Amino acid sequence: MKTQIVLFLSILLISSSSFARKSPSTLLFVGSYTNDVPDKGITVFNFDTKNGALTKLSKVESITNPSYLTISPNGKYLYVCNDTKMPRPGTITAFAIDRVNGTLTFINKQSSGGENPVYLAVDKSNRYVVTGNYSSGSVTLLSIGKNGSLNLNLETIQFKDSSINRSRQEKSHIHSTYFDPECNYIFAPDLGGDKIRVFSFNPNKAPHLVSNEKLTVKTTPGSGPRHFAFHPNKRFGYNIEELTGTITAYAYKQGRLDSIQRLFCYSKKRDSYGAADIHISPDGKFLYTSNRFIGENTIAIFAINTISGKLSLVGHQSTEGDHPRNFTIDPSGNFLLVANMLTNNIVIFKRDSKTGLLTKVGEEKTVSKPSCLQMRSYR
Repeated sequence: MKTQIVLFLSILLISSSSFARKSPSTLLFVGSYTNDVPDKGITVFNFDTKNGALTKLSKVESITNPSYLTISPNGKYLYVCNDTKMPRPGTITAFAIDRVNGTLTFINKQSSGGENPVYLAVDKSNRYVVTGNYSSGSVTLLSIGKNGSLNLNLETIQFKDSSINRSRQEKSHIHSTYFDPECNYIFAPDLGGDKIRVFSFNPNKAPHLVSNEKLTVKTTPGSGPRHFAFHPNKRFGYNIEELTGTITAYAYKQGRLDSIQRLFCYSKKRDSYGAADIHISPDGKFLYTSNRFIGENTIAIFAINTISGKLSLVGHQSTEGDHPRNFTIDPSGNFLLVANMLTNNIVIFKRDSKTGLLTKVGEEKTVSKPSCLQMRSYR
């Protein structure tokens, strides 16, 4: 009898361990600057959606300045901007994601088609990736193989433009790239040219990427459009403007953006600004932006009128660190995580779904120069 009990407990323990390994999880992928040399630039954590705790799972060795990451819509692959802020053409790297143990397996690497790639997005069919090359002022489209590999760039469109801020807008600087909700258009905020460039996108016929000047938006001179977010209802879009610390709200329909409101994001006026990132809560009720630089490192919180698309300021939350270049909201909408690049820390906040307010929870994680956070729930 005793032997049978021991055998039963052993089987139960093995089954429990197997279940733990295969249990659903939420993964956090962190990209970091590596001082321009190959180093441990990507860290993967498991995220506990109950209490916000982070547990380190793996790291990627010998990668240079992986400043921005994105996860394919099917959740199988991670695509990475490499060699950013380097005096040579940048690259895009593809990794396969092991959702069970949180490891990344290198697939291949291709040229980004320009210098300093800072952003990339994958279309909903998982067939194309589009990237913005900041220093070159260009947009590049690459195709994706069935195994997640990157093919040589299909098309690169170069821009030559400038605006009134001579130190930052001496030429075009594409700062991000987005597919619209239906993947019929691509939007690329150009910080140097004060434009949100719009492209028609055809996945089945070349040229796949066609610049659409009629839809391209001219932003306020000197504003420096940086990042963009579409509302979950697909009727509104919001652009964070780095150089003036402002946000512009747009009504959206079939590739067309019509400005409906422009608001200040910082808590007080400054001589210069560094507005950085922007995200909308999964329920579509609140919008968040990050403000950088000494004197104010905050997350601005706005309530969204889901009928008009207009914003109203709720408040500001300290990021508990310096230079919040990037942040993310977890898939459940219950937490907001901030990457403070200059203080090397990731801070977790609990998000109140009714008020939008943030409360710091759990333990901060130390990561060298974190510049990008991406999350995926495998449930």
